[in-house]
Amino acid sequence: MPEGIIYKALSGYYFVEDDSGRTVQCRARGIFKKRGESPLVGDRVLFAETENGEGTVDAIQPRSTALVRPPVANADLAVLVFSVIRPELNLQLLDKFLVHTEHAGLDALIVLTKMDATADSENADRILRDVESARSLYTSIGYDTIVTSAKMQDGIDELRERLSRHISVFAGQSGVGKSSLVNALVPGLQLETNEISEKLGRGRHTTRHVELVKMAGGGYVADTPGFSQLDFAELGIDQISDCFREFRELASGCKFRGCTHLHEPGCAVMAARESGGIAESRYQHYAAFMAEWKENRRRY
Repeated sequence: MPEGIIYKALSGYYFVEDDSGRTVQCRARGIFKKRGESPLVGDRVLFAETENGEGTVDAIQPRSTALVRPPVANADLAVLVFSVIRPELNLQLLDKFLVHTEHAGLDALIVLTKMDATADSENADRILRDVESARSLYTSIGYDTIVTSAKMQDGIDELRERLSRHISVFAGQSGVGKSSLVNALVPGLQLETNEISEKLGRGRHTTRHVELVKMAGGGYVADTPGFSQLDFAELGIDQISDCFREFRELASGCKFRGCTHLHEPGCAVMAARESGGIAESRYQHYAAFMAEWKENRRRY
């Protein structure tokens, strides 16, 4: 039975690319519905061809990861796209994306976009300082960071090489330039893009379904719907702290097991904060996320 990868799901059809590069439009067998299962974009599947030239998805191979939002299987790299201008770089939102990325079991690549737009800004010097500071901070924690301009093609080759051999999920606020980046990565592709609304100060969603785009150098990228609101409903307190890499490494040195790193004596994380071993912005964002988690628990 032939095997392939689902690269697009649309209107009840699953578009499967087999290992020779051929595409077969498939329906899922009824057995999946009975089991309460559903094939996902990114799934490796076994399929059978039918007489009308289409096919049926018969079996789903074991998944390494399965995301709910966006619904993608076997992704192993989250590309967190943040613009440096319009909208401004928001490190608290970036840290929130990193928490969810860590919880999902994906590695993260931070991509800072729209560097070309800084030349026309009266705050260009400040923006460049902020970008360099952010790169230094997140590199020290262990995250790869690439600065790009889709318009000028800066950083695109480096990004393409970094994404090869991965199934990558693009995520970030609306209007930061995710679709523009994917268009730059895959020549000839024309994903719909939208400029930032001057009135609202944010972009409109341009991607309405999940689709894997194959890159010439190998690997797939998924351009996913932009969103700016994430919550911690599915996480526990200990999981939030575990999703801060530098906290996770220090936690074994805390005096109390299950330390929240907020008020306990003998906390290794709080000690590192006092000595400058942890960035103040990261700790403040962690404290804000914990407060948000507790507020959500009270509400529900």
